[in-house]
Amino acid sequence: MTYEPAESASVIIVNYNSGDMVLTALDHLRHQSRLPDEVIVVDNASTDGSADRIDFAGLPNAKLVRLERNIGFAGANNLAAEMATGDWLALLNPDTECQPAWLDELLHATKRHTDVSMFASAQYDAANPGLIDGAGDCYFVLGIPWRGGFGRKAEDMPGEGECFSPCGAGALFRREAFLRAGGFDENFFCYCEDVDLGFRLRLRGERCIFVPQAVLLHHGSAITGRYSDFTVRLGTRNRLRTYLINMPPLALALTLPGHVLATLYLYLRAFGKDHAYAMRRGLQEALATLPSTLRRRRVVQKSRTKSSAALMRAMSWNPATLHGRRPHVWHEVSKPERESPSRPAATQAAPHLRNEPSQR
Repeated sequence: MTYEPAESASVIIVNYNSGDMVLTALDHLRHQSRLPDEVIVVDNASTDGSADRIDFAGLPNAKLVRLERNIGFAGANNLAAEMATGDWLALLNPDTECQPAWLDELLHATKRHTDVSMFASAQYDAANPGLIDGAGDCYFVLGIPWRGGFGRKAEDMPGEGECFSPCGAGALFRREAFLRAGGFDENFFCYCEDVDLGFRLRLRGERCIFVPQAVLLHHGSAITGRYSDFTVRLGTRNRLRTYLINMPPLALALTLPGHVLATLYLYLRAFGKDHAYAMRRGLQEALATLPSTLRRRRVVQKSRTKSSAALMRAMSWNPATLHGRRPHVWHEVSKPERESPSRPAATQAAPHLRNEPSQR
């Protein structure tokens, strides 16, 4: 569908014990070439004092919402989305450093793609900007998501094109579409909730565009830890929930045996390592909540307007792409034509990583 032109943007940051990182995120935000129309920081009952030190100087219409308990990344973003007044919701992690043109480039992309409701940022590793942190979220046809290009050299960053869905660390959603789809699934709490929402929006006929000029640096999993029990458990549980809830009936029937084998492979690969127990707990929790997952599936599938074939065309079919965590961005927006991206991004991205604002 084609939307009416929209201009205003609300930036949402969910804070939970992020220390100085949330201050740095806000510092970079106030140096944007195009300031947001509104900034909402939701504090998920932090205990490290970070919320007490938040400074909104130089940011328009900024507000801090303090919660008495941690309702998760999903719930806190949903709360802010309901409060927001902007046409667009720009979701930003507290462990990111958005470069000066980040928001401006995302909003310019909305004018080039007036029928698109979600946009993904180009994420680089904050500790080593020569490495990609993400080029949108990708989805393998057997039900395995990954952050496109994670850990690969910056030269592998693709040009502008369509990807499966945006990573929640730096995503832009049309507020109308976000709310109509029900926002994030709060039962996810955090992890994979962005892939789940992107999948649900695709089921409704929406698409996602990756914008390589919208650059941010990301301290990935700096707060929860990449291989912590919490991260692995919820990531495993929510990966299975995403697949079972969203995969259309025909695609589910065709891919379920492969999904079971892929899940078994991931567990066997982790066997003997510290995070194997957390992965096993995640699988147990996913199976224990199977009745509620199937109820959720019935609701989601009723809103589907796209066929199994159309959805599967937006997924990666190449195991080598998944294994190498390569980006999956295609440049004919109507359908993915190939797995290997074009690579103009290194020359485009480098200027965005210069002249950064002062950091705390």
